[in-house]
Amino acid sequence: MTRITISQAAQHLGKPVEIAGWLYNLRSSGKICFPQIRDGSGIMQCVAVKAQLPEAVFDALKKLTQESSVIVRGKIRAEQRAPGGFEMDVEDAEVVQRVDEEKPYPVSLKEHGPDFLLDHRHLWIRSRKQHAVLHVRHEVIKAVRDYFDSNGFTLCDTPIFTPAACEGTTTVFEVDYFEDEKVYLTQSGQLYNEATAAAFGKVYTFGPAFRAEKSKTRRHLTEFWMVEPEMAYATLDDVKRVAEEMICFVVGRVLANRRAELAVLEREVTKLEAVKGPFPHISYDDAVKTLQKKGSNIQWGGDLGGTDETLLSENYDRPVMVDRYPAQIKAFYFQPDPVRPELALGVDVLAPEGYGEIIGGGQRIHDLALLEQRLEEHKLPREAFEWYLDLRRFGSVPHAGFGMGIERCVTWLCGIDHLRETIPFPRMLYRTRP
Repeated sequence: MTRITISQAAQHLGKPVEIAGWLYNLRSSGKICFPQIRDGSGIMQCVAVKAQLPEAVFDALKKLTQESSVIVRGKIRAEQRAPGGFEMDVEDAEVVQRVDEEKPYPVSLKEHGPDFLLDHRHLWIRSRKQHAVLHVRHEVIKAVRDYFDSNGFTLCDTPIFTPAACEGTTTVFEVDYFEDEKVYLTQSGQLYNEATAAAFGKVYTFGPAFRAEKSKTRRHLTEFWMVEPEMAYATLDDVKRVAEEMICFVVGRVLANRRAELAVLEREVTKLEAVKGPFPHISYDDAVKTLQKKGSNIQWGGDLGGTDETLLSENYDRPVMVDRYPAQIKAFYFQPDPVRPELALGVDVLAPEGYGEIIGGGQRIHDLALLEQRLEEHKLPREAFEWYLDLRRFGSVPHAGFGMGIERCVTWLCGIDHLRETIPFPRMLYRTRP
């Protein structure tokens, strides 16, 4: 008998097939029972009639407990009232493992606190909402790759172990390497991306990043995934253009392919449908003035906090770009504005609906002497950056790029409250298990 996934049901109407999965729900009424089976691709309602099955098979199905693993065999037929629009008339079944009634599946339909759910994250990801979120994550990642792969970018992987900090030494995880050498878990692949951009022109890296921030906000994880494109012969304007194109492409793909998941999440899709270019652009100067009028205590020279980002974005129905921040609050490698050197040629993209920054990037310093000066000002160890300085010695050109946190993007697209639900196993302050 042919084994299919539930998502393939429409292609096998009236044919004998088998589905391997787990019991999602069970209704029973005397001589008939309705086990709902999930297999990761969908949910199939099955109809088991006592008179049409061996007694042992019917009894085994009727006594199934939640999340028991089972293989069901029978014919598929259309049924609009059933989940997914199809049902299986069961002709046979095999219980692979029955969950013990004395120790039932712990993540039930009743209300659970966040600590309980995170302690049971290995099981919680089986629930419909978490399943939907992670499907959206998958779509976002695939769309990001497709955008860059179809626009002339080359994927270049960058190291996880690095000899120096990229975003500042206060938020790095230090690791003991061989022979008492100290290395760090990467905060970003950007510096190495600048090297590959000089070799390939347009590149991107996609991988985990680590930030040792002792923050417990809903917008922070200590381990997260980031896509980082870098472009040679590029400026801040190129960063803005590519960021806008990529976001619109990703949102379009999620709307095209994940409507069912967005419905499970009760996401208001009209808000995503409004995400089209051109995005609004405001300067940091104007952002500070706007925030002060809205009651924020921010002063010129301070970085935008989460509340500030929310206040700014509430005026827009699509992402807003804030550019030219004070150089003093940006990383050492930002190119200064030629007109106002106290400003950095950088941009943050803030998602609407209060979801805050999803992209940060800008133009990099391409002048050797200025980069050497910045390293000294930031008290960074020159020997660890000699290879980085080489990029300015041998064929230096204006270049630029950005980073987008996958979890922040998925949180916004799904309309959920916390990043911890957008990665299968979140790592946060005081949480490293399961």
